[in-house]
Amino acid sequence: MKWLGRRQSDNVEDRRGFSGGKAVLGGGVIGIIILLLNVFGGETGKTVGSALEQLQGSTQQTETAAPLSAADKKMGDFVRVTLAYNEDIWGKIFAENGMTYKNPKLVLFRGSVQTACGGASSASGPFYCPGDQKVYMDLDFFDELKTKFGAKGGDFAIAYVIAHEIGHHVQTLLGTSAKMREAQEGKSEAEANKLSVALELQADFYAGVWTHYNKENLDTGDIEEALSAANAVGDDAIQSKMQGQVVPDSFTHGTSEQRMYWFKKGFSSGDIHQGNTFEDI
Repeated sequence: MKWLGRRQSDNVEDRRGFSGGKAVLGGGVIGIIILLLNVFGGETGKTVGSALEQLQGSTQQTETAAPLSAADKKMGDFVRVTLAYNEDIWGKIFAENGMTYKNPKLVLFRGSVQTACGGASSASGPFYCPGDQKVYMDLDFFDELKTKFGAKGGDFAIAYVIAHEIGHHVQTLLGTSAKMREAQEGKSEAEANKLSVALELQADFYAGVWTHYNKENLDTGDIEEALSAANAVGDDAIQSKMQGQVVPDSFTHGTSEQRMYWFKKGFSSGDIHQGNTFEDI
């Protein structure tokens, strides 16, 4: 993606040089379980902190400080430009539809972080917290996306993930997320999961819409990078790789095919009104 020398957003909080706070320490099987539950975060209110507390029953106060390398700083600049692109495009889309877009914050962290949704660790992957309207990302996730899940990688894979999480912010502003949570009440786990899948697929659709409006800044291969990332984090792909079997009723984000389909639909249409992922549930 073309980004060098472009406007950088002022709405990035870079906590990588000093990350810490109340965090639950876990790894191995626990880390895998949390990754399966929360990859790409979602917006269902499930936080890594609470899940790990149930599994381990303990927390630890930890703070670490580390200087940022030149590569870290460059990646931070890329994230700021990507967020700026999202701000400009969603501001335009909302204005065209008679609405006002409110910019979210994006927090870069390492290891662990405190949010309005609770404590979270890097094992969660990137996520959006509606309580404070912030996106949280540990950029080390993208190395795992390539090494553990076989994604192609590349800068636009990161841009796609950011756009997906901003899609959850759009859902919060439009009231879709609140309606989804209300609809989940009283439902069986399987039925509630279907609603969660619809929410996640719509966020993929919105990422595609953003990409449609960002065409002038795309490089050759960017769409393939985004689709490779979407394919790698499908529920079926993750479950097959991590546990050797696929359990459709437990899906919370959608299959690889679904995630790629809705991203491509948003990209091809550029029309936010064509993203009703809930109609087939």
